[in-house]
Amino acid sequence: MAARMRILGVDPGSHATGWGVVQVTPALRLVASGVIRPGHELNLPDRLVLIHAELTAVIAAHAPQVMAVEDLFNARNARSSLILGHARGAILLAGAQAGLAVSEYPPGTVKQALTGNGQAGKEQVRFMVMRLLQLVDAPPLDESDALAVALAHQGRQRFAAALRAGGGR
Repeated sequence: MAARMRILGVDPGSHATGWGVVQVTPALRLVASGVIRPGHELNLPDRLVLIHAELTAVIAAHAPQVMAVEDLFNARNARSSLILGHARGAILLAGAQAGLAVSEYPPGTVKQALTGNGQAGKEQVRFMVMRLLQLVDAPPLDESDALAVALAHQGRQRFAAALRAGGGR
């Protein structure tokens, strides 16, 4: 991984999409983060347009080299999974249109990478995000989940680089 890498992490949702940009310099540093909240009054197509437009603006403003997106999880019902899939589609499209390399990580993989427990709760994940990025104030959970995805990607890339450097032993 390059000495200076910006990673955009995204926690998809049709009502709240968390995003966070982390810079690896090689130390970890928070660049910016937030939550896109289209509003419950909008229909799904309008929410997707807003998510895509706002994420496109985030990419333009913060110039990440890669995007890491949380993958689908098993929602309680098929409709929830389908709607989440639509939101992920708008997010993946924004990354692809910007020419970003896009990686996807299941929620359990992100939790395992940050806490050592693939079943960790959102509060545990947020605690580790705050420690790794040396944050004083606790971000909203959607935001900390997005930062966790970026940090999991950074850890995966660091591990892959170490394997390449060691010849895969």
